[in-house]
Parts: sequence; C-alpha cells; structure tokens
Amino acid sequence: MSGPSLRRRRRRPPRDPEATMSLIAHLTELRNRVAKALLALALGTVAGFLWYDHGLLTFLSEPYCSVPPELRYQGAEDCQLVVLDVFGGVLLRLKIGLIAGAVLSSPFWLYQLWAFITPGLKRNEKRYAVTFVAASTSLFALGAVLAYVTLYKGLELLLSLAGDEVAFQLTAADYLGFVISLLVAFGLSFELPLVAVALNLVGVLSHAALARSRRWIFFLTIVFAAFVTPTQDPFTMLAMALPMVVLFELAIQVTRIVDRRRARREAVESFHDVPDGEASPLDARPSSLDATPTRPEDLVPGPPAERSRR
Repeated sequence: MSGPSLRRRRRRPPRDPEATMSLIAHLTELRNRVAKALLALALGTVAGFLWYDHGLLTFLSEPYCSVPPELRYQGAEDCQLVVLDVFGGVLLRLKIGLIAGAVLSSPFWLYQLWAFITPGLKRNEKRYAVTFVAASTSLFALGAVLAYVTLYKGLELLLSLAGDEVAFQLTAADYLGFVISLLVAFGLSFELPLVAVALNLVGVLSHAALARSRRWIFFLTIVFAAFVTPTQDPFTMLAMALPMVVLFELAIQVTRIVDRRRARREAVESFHDVPDGEASPLDARPSSLDATPTRPEDLVPGPPAERSRR
C-alpha cells in the first residue's frame, strides 16, 4: 500500500556549525554577503541624500560658523560656503550622501562581515556577533564625535595661524571634504583595536605577540595619528593618539582573557578526546623526582662515610 500519506520526506542532514566549507561554498557565501552589504549601503545612501537638506549640511558647517567672523572673508557674519562650478553642488550632495549612507548602514554591513567570518570560529565564539557589531559601531561613533569636538578648536587654530592680514572664503568642496576626512579618519582609527581583538578570536594574533609588541604599537599609533590627521597640528594628533593608546591597551587585556579561556577549553577538549580503554598521554617533561641512583653504593641509605664503611 503506497500513497502520499505514506511517503516519507527526505530530511536534510543537520547542519554542523563547525563543519569545514569548500572553496565554492566560501565564494557563494562571500557573494551573498557582499550583495546584502551593498543593498544596505544603497539604502543608507538614499537616506543620507535626503538628510542633506534636513540638518546634515548645517551640522557639518557648524564648526566653520563658530570661528570668529574676522577670520572669514570681509568679516562676514554669515558662514556660507562657496561652490565654483555648476555640477559642484550635485557632486557634493552625492559624496556626502554616500558617506552618510556608509555610516548609517554600518551596523548592517558590519554584521555581514562578521557573519562571513563566523564559519571559521568555534560555536561558542559565534555569539560575539552582536557584541562585535555594537562595539564597532560605538567605536566609530566615538571617534567621529571626538573629531567633531576637536574640530571646533582645531579649525580656529588653523585659520588663525595665517595671520591677521589673511581672511578665508572656503569652498564647500574643500571644507566639507576636510571635515568628512577628519571624521572618517578618527572613526576608522578607533576600529583598529577591535580588529586586533577579531584577529585574536580567529586565532591569527595571540596575546603574547601583542604584549611583546606593546611599546612598538604605542609608538606606531602616535606616528599613525601624525600622518592620518588632516590638520597635522599637535592638538588634533594627540586627540587621536591618546584614546587609541588606551583602546589598544584594553584590546591587549581582552586578548589575554580570550587566550586564557581558549587554552582552558582546549585542555578540557583534549582530555575528553581520549577514547575509552586508552591511556591518557603522559607528561614526558623531566622532573626532579626522575633522578635515580646509578651507583650501587647510592642505594644504601645513610651518610657517604657510613656507606663507604659498609
């Protein structure tokens, strides 16, 4: 007797979260993740394009409007930016919309990045996805906010260095490009300690390597801040370098905890991997108790003189 009710559906084998993936599977996974990230970026760009006229341009222009009027051209009380060509306004709006879209959609494409990395992690390490996305977004926002606050004093300092005989009439492309570069540079720089933690989670970078290179990391961080900051003034450089040093030190301590937990977990797994009926591996390292007497007189207890009389 056969019928649809008696037919058994073939069940798919359960997915092993720690199984290895083939090259084709990796490429397919990469294509899907990139497509989703680009879709999120496109939607964020549309939102940034619409946000341009509803406070975004005012927000970016505020540091320039806060400088003393005598630093602007003809001591103007207003702080209008200049556009020098016909298509300059359109290109500027597209550029700002794209960058704002990348920032707004960062939680989504960062999650796609983490989801692509997770097949190489252990099951208990995959739960850090939400933590990774939240930490990366928060660090980028922290860096951008610090750059924006620094820009108020930094911009006034830079404009005043030209002297009292010089006044500035900034173009929209130059000024907004400078502001966006500073915000992005600070935001991405604050992500570097998180990258070190992510490399430690996947087993590429160890805590011992980071601890040995601590001084070099701090020195290169200061050099990196000197080259990356668009203003090139010591105030802005220190505003970037000092928080990065603190974040790198926190990253080193996090990797220490991760490596300690990983070593403890691997020790437990190696103990449970021993089959029944098979002896556990012995520790072959030398010990002070391994020193056995090699001469017959050493086997006789007592002082050396007494042993010689016997």
